[in-house]
Amino acid sequence: MTLAWRLAAAMAETPVVDLLAGDMADDIVDPSSLTDAGVLVAITDRAAPGVILTQRTETLRRHAGQIAFPGGRADAEDADIVATALREAEEEIALPPAAVTVVGIADRYRTVTGYAVTPVIGIVPPDLPLVPAEAEVASVFEVPLAFLLDPANHVRASAHWRGQDRHFFEIMWNDRRIWGATAAMIVNLSRRLAATPAWVRPAA
Repeated sequence: MTLAWRLAAAMAETPVVDLLAGDMADDIVDPSSLTDAGVLVAITDRAAPGVILTQRTETLRRHAGQIAFPGGRADAEDADIVATALREAEEEIALPPAAVTVVGIADRYRTVTGYAVTPVIGIVPPDLPLVPAEAEVASVFEVPLAFLLDPANHVRASAHWRGQDRHFFEIMWNDRRIWGATAAMIVNLSRRLAATPAWVRPAA
């Protein structure tokens, strides 16, 4: 079974699993106030698959220096959220949409900054010549999929923010700290795949 087939089969199912809905509790979120956004979870088709992530530049007004999937807010011209994720990935890291085999859509996540983010799962060839957009992306790197999906690497953390204690997950990969919404979406993907019989754990 190919990686694309296994992921597509897993994403098509709806396992009973506890997922993270967002940074804020349901009762304080007005769904109509959220802005739609899409991110691309680009998984490299190799013996030990990896996930392409970016590190934002330090000059951005929001999320400066943070680790993220390529992606961003939906535009009116986008046909759907898949088109949003593919467009943003091309703009941010020069990933050609034609190189992506979209296999499914993962679970939406609400951010404290007012976005409803939909992860789009796609398979890409390994070792593509990706080029970060200088104004937005400081670097592009790949983390083993098996490492990201391993619950042992999902560390609970907390911080005091705007007068409240905020709880979140963080994942440390070498000297890079993946946390917040990006880590939450990884945790959700890990939980969904672990609860799906169609999924087979990738090689480390």
